[in-house]
Amino acid sequence: MIYTLTLNPAIDYFLKFDNYQEGSLNTPKETYKLPGGKGINVSTILKNYNTESICVGFIGGFTGNFIQSSLEDLNLKTKFFKVKDDTRINIKINNNGLESEIAGTSPKISKENLEELLEFFKTTLCNGDILILSGSVPASVPKDIYNKIINIIPEGVKVILDTRGDPLKFALKNKVFLIKPNKDEINEFFNTNFTTNEELIEAGKKLQALGAENVLISLGAKGSIFITKNNIYLGNVPTGTLISSNGSGDSMIGGFVYGLYNNFSLEDSYKFGIASGSATAFSKGLAQYDTTKSLLKEIKINIV
Repeated sequence: MIYTLTLNPAIDYFLKFDNYQEGSLNTPKETYKLPGGKGINVSTILKNYNTESICVGFIGGFTGNFIQSSLEDLNLKTKFFKVKDDTRINIKINNNGLESEIAGTSPKISKENLEELLEFFKTTLCNGDILILSGSVPASVPKDIYNKIINIIPEGVKVILDTRGDPLKFALKNKVFLIKPNKDEINEFFNTNFTTNEELIEAGKKLQALGAENVLISLGAKGSIFITKNNIYLGNVPTGTLISSNGSGDSMIGGFVYGLYNNFSLEDSYKFGIASGSATAFSKGLAQYDTTKSLLKEIKINIV
């Protein structure tokens, strides 16, 4: 089974403007709401690809109820633990193509909530499962929470980690199957400013030495780098019209996990991940399987 964890879910409220004016009354030309959070996005992508997963996390209040009911409407399996405060709302503004975001305040996660979560993972996961740990860690949760989870799950669970800062540093103390930093997150991690592919590849190798078996570095419109034990791959981005980059990185992970779960090679899983991330960028909402499949022919993978 595949499990995704979202410690800090949200309702993502999208507003699209032709000419947003700060300090004035603005009326969006389009709005829509989606259940948000990196793990939720990964589970949604997998469902779109007819692959089951269980979406795990914390929800609370009327906003949490919206997320729960929205995922039930998608026939997504969930295991949410209830908290007292309301789940946050994130505002996503698209002003004639310029994207901005206002992140909502996270609810407080109690010690009892965390103990429930840890007990669930300890007693439920089995050898051969895939666990995706992704997203930010709320202020009320210890920064080493991902490390604690990795420590208590059985051996043989493939862990995919998509986070940054201290939660990433702590979790790398254990071996993880894959991490997916972007260029900015790598520069933040090493407190430097890598600019070339060669520099980023060397940084990726350092992350491998710290505990990541595979490193997938997303570079936005410039493509991506995938570093495995035996090879270094460079992937392009297919052509298309950008609608929203929101969720593209999560979709890349979802596509990669789809390949992994279906016994694709690492290279083919990487290729499907690129197509998946791009399909979301070219769509309203998250990618559908047919769109992803149609982009595969445009993707070229080079071995360095």
